[in-house]
Amino acid sequence: MLRNLRSTKWELLFYFLLTGSMAAAALFVLNSSGYIQITNPHMWVYYVVGIVAFSIIIGYLAGQRIQRRIDVLHLNMLQVAKGNLHVRMPSIPDPTFAGVYLEFNTMMAAVEKKMQLLQQLGEQEVIEKEQASEKAVLEERRRLARDLHDTVSQQLFAIHMAASSLPKVLEINKEQASAVMEQLIQMSQIAQKQMRALIAQLRPMELVDKTLSEALDQWFPDYCRQNNLKGMKELEIQGQLSDAKEHQLFLIIQEAMANIVKHAGANLVSLSLREGPRQVVLSISDDGQGFSSNYQRQGSYGLMTMRERAEKLGGHVEVISKPGAGTTIRVHIPKFEEREESDEYER
Repeated sequence: MLRNLRSTKWELLFYFLLTGSMAAAALFVLNSSGYIQITNPHMWVYYVVGIVAFSIIIGYLAGQRIQRRIDVLHLNMLQVAKGNLHVRMPSIPDPTFAGVYLEFNTMMAAVEKKMQLLQQLGEQEVIEKEQASEKAVLEERRRLARDLHDTVSQQLFAIHMAASSLPKVLEINKEQASAVMEQLIQMSQIAQKQMRALIAQLRPMELVDKTLSEALDQWFPDYCRQNNLKGMKELEIQGQLSDAKEHQLFLIIQEAMANIVKHAGANLVSLSLREGPRQVVLSISDDGQGFSSNYQRQGSYGLMTMRERAEKLGGHVEVISKPGAGTTIRVHIPKFEEREESDEYER
């Protein structure tokens, strides 16, 4: 469509040139018919060249004026493609393009409102899931208390009883005391194994009482060190993001890092999180083996999960990868401001 619009300038110039040529031809016909008299041959050249040149100049100026209107529309469409939904066309006196610009502004206002609603619904869903998660945590605590009582607590009670009887056993039968001490060692080992098993079932809550930046400052270096990765981190967050955004972004980062450890075979990982005036951009790159576009189209559970989390906030995920050239994952989350739309856009 834009290509067709851009050709309008040259079509307009062609029609002006055609009009000038027809005017010159009409002048020749009128002179031949005797309606006008041009006796000097040089004047013919001046008249024809003047008419054609004047038509070209007027056509070019008119075409440039139209081209500027089209270029403004094109640039704003590129901004929309990059995720900037706040872009609006300026008001102009030209009635032809004023209608097009107004329709564009009305469309963008509707799209922005729908995307904002989608983001709010996504955040509400996250809040509801967090409430359900808190309920699950309470149930997990009750289960953990029961397990502690039935396993470790029982073993500790048995150890206490055996240790309490040990002095009397030493007085009566030293050989039997050795058996009691061996029993104590075995029971302590069992209690230790049971405690480790219970600890392994717990999940760390990195974002509790922390911002996303604080959680990443602690979690990212530890994760890289545990998995023999060299990590580079760059955070540019202007203020505190909403809880829903921080929660989803952190889960996306965890999923991406897990994919790198499991599949990429990488040595270097770069994490970048930047907050701009219109959107939040997360970028995670590695120097691993990468994958083909066919794998992207087929999708994986990890990539699908990341896309679902981004879409809950009205965003999208961009995957750039080639076999042997590593992988870059970019997540774009739009930001919306609470503001009233102009009456012009509502009309």
